[in-house]
Amino acid sequence: MIHVEADPAQWPLRRTCPLSQPPALAGFREGPPREVRLRGEQRAWLISRYEDVRLALAEPRLSVDDQHPNWPNRLLFPVPPRAVSFWRMDPPEHGLYRKMVAPEFTARRTQALRPLIESITEELLDGMAGKSGPVDLHSAFSLPLPCIVIARIFGVPDEDMAAFKSMTSAVLNQAEPEKAVEAFVATTAYLDRLAREREGAPRDDLISRLVVNHVRTGELSHEDLVALVRLMLVAGHETTANQIALGVFTLLDRPEVLAQLRDDPTLLPKVVDEMLRYWSIAQDNVVRVATEELVIGGTRVAAGDAVVISIPGANHDEEVFAGAADFDVHRDNGRHLAFGHGAHFCPGGPLARTEIEIALGAVFRRFPGLRLAVPREEVAASTDTLVYGLKSLPVVW
Repeated sequence: MIHVEADPAQWPLRRTCPLSQPPALAGFREGPPREVRLRGEQRAWLISRYEDVRLALAEPRLSVDDQHPNWPNRLLFPVPPRAVSFWRMDPPEHGLYRKMVAPEFTARRTQALRPLIESITEELLDGMAGKSGPVDLHSAFSLPLPCIVIARIFGVPDEDMAAFKSMTSAVLNQAEPEKAVEAFVATTAYLDRLAREREGAPRDDLISRLVVNHVRTGELSHEDLVALVRLMLVAGHETTANQIALGVFTLLDRPEVLAQLRDDPTLLPKVVDEMLRYWSIAQDNVVRVATEELVIGGTRVAAGDAVVISIPGANHDEEVFAGAADFDVHRDNGRHLAFGHGAHFCPGGPLARTEIEIALGAVFRRFPGLRLAVPREEVAASTDTLVYGLKSLPVVW
């Protein structure tokens, strides 16, 4: 395809906390999809209107195969083949790997995990309660909670938890690519060792069930087991951790919403859905490449063209969410695309939603006087990661 846009905007657009999305995204929704410029001067089509995004996410001619020569890599280091497992596989292979873990994250299975999540939540809040002075709620609570939950599901020993959390968080750091590479290598080496232990002596955890049900049957190689576990462990806690911190910040910043929630706890699911829509933390890592020519939103996309799909753009489309820049828990927000759409819909969505609901309910029950320890303008965001979030959340009570 001959790219005709003379000077396309640089992608990603920078977000500024506490704004929910780059204001410039609104301009990209006016008219058909336009080009943006990625790192290394690569060009890609930016899809940001809700209906276009929804269609693109389900479009089989838009491939997630990261080994394509024109793949729009959002990481700052080259990704080896199959390194991120089924996240970067097209059907039918994608479905074969996804079904190996999907039964562990159904709504029914997630509900069975509630006692575990609630127990870990209370332990972490006990630790917070024993501290004096301002506490960083992000490092003390929202980061470790989903990390411990997903690690226990997969069978990571408690004594390895601190090192595991540090390694997996660093993998997504775009500000220091050398450290991201080091963390990727270290995480891989650790999981390789853990997987070999389970292959020799299975236990009652998800890695062991994958070994028994899929490795020993020949469906899954050792290397693919490591990649699958690495994907689920990293994706399974970093996104949820940031959403929990942003959720607490949202309610502290909007006391009227917190008051409504206290008066009517049944609002919590709608509050969580609005948080997922409003923040749209998967900010610039949803990418594709066209395997054949197609038309998206009136724009002709040629075979081999790179495509960037903006979840924040879709979730702030005024045509679908009127007054999208406002945080409104009473809107019809069930159509948000925070967990994606189509074949690659996030399998861990039910677990993430349950963790967020439990975390928010427990925090404000245990600390009814919770408030920010700094002015809201000083709450710093992590803008150099693939997943939007907060660097810290200083609070007092």
